[in-house]
Amino acid sequence: MNSKDDKLLIASAQDKARQCERNSILTHTGFLSLAEQAMLEKEFPAGCFWGGYEDAERRILVFLPEWLAEVPVSGEDCPLALLRVSLPKGSPKLTHRDYLGSLLALGIERSVTGDIVVHEDGADIFVLRDMAEFLRQNYVQAGRSALQTGVLEISALRPAVYQVVEKRDTVASLRLDCVLASMFSLSRGNAQDAVRQGLVAVNGRLAAKPDSLLEEGDKVSLRGKGKAVLKEVGGKSRKDRDCIVFERYL
Repeated sequence: MNSKDDKLLIASAQDKARQCERNSILTHTGFLSLAEQAMLEKEFPAGCFWGGYEDAERRILVFLPEWLAEVPVSGEDCPLALLRVSLPKGSPKLTHRDYLGSLLALGIERSVTGDIVVHEDGADIFVLRDMAEFLRQNYVQAGRSALQTGVLEISALRPAVYQVVEKRDTVASLRLDCVLASMFSLSRGNAQDAVRQGLVAVNGRLAAKPDSLLEEGDKVSLRGKGKAVLKEVGGKSRKDRDCIVFERYL
């Protein structure tokens, strides 16, 4: 984003915050990228970022009135809905890129859609509730595949099924760039570049520094490559390197 886009996004969020305070109603932004979330978090340190489920990457910023303790997760007061997309039997499996590309081809903004959870027979797509019916009626094809779509409450989400591979390795240190390089088979230089380019998140937050230290249980995601979890940090190897165990989600 350039500085003009940044200012527009901040101004829009400030307007949502004022509407919430003035009218005592829940207000929210559209779905935000990790970089946008990091920027708005500085402006609204008490803001509530929410994407519909625990591991969401794309999230909205929600402003809650004093009378509302948390974001409603069902009904018309819930700002999000789930678009359930089903493929006809025998159709080839579509990718995240297939679904996203066909959605944007409808002329909608990227901020309308959140995470896309892909399954063998379709996908669950988080969307802004006020756009859900439009998408149900108009999102009928992705590539050459016809689609059947329905609108559900977000609690109906079908969790993604991953192939999980456990690996052991030794790293020079528990710095993010070292562990990231091990997890995704990168050079340390490429790992540092990925962090600087805003492609890496740790525990759902944009990673800002390649030299930040990781701990057991940290979840690391690399855009376009997937995610991994640092499961165990052991002792030192004979060459004084840190022994680690991580799970890679394929």
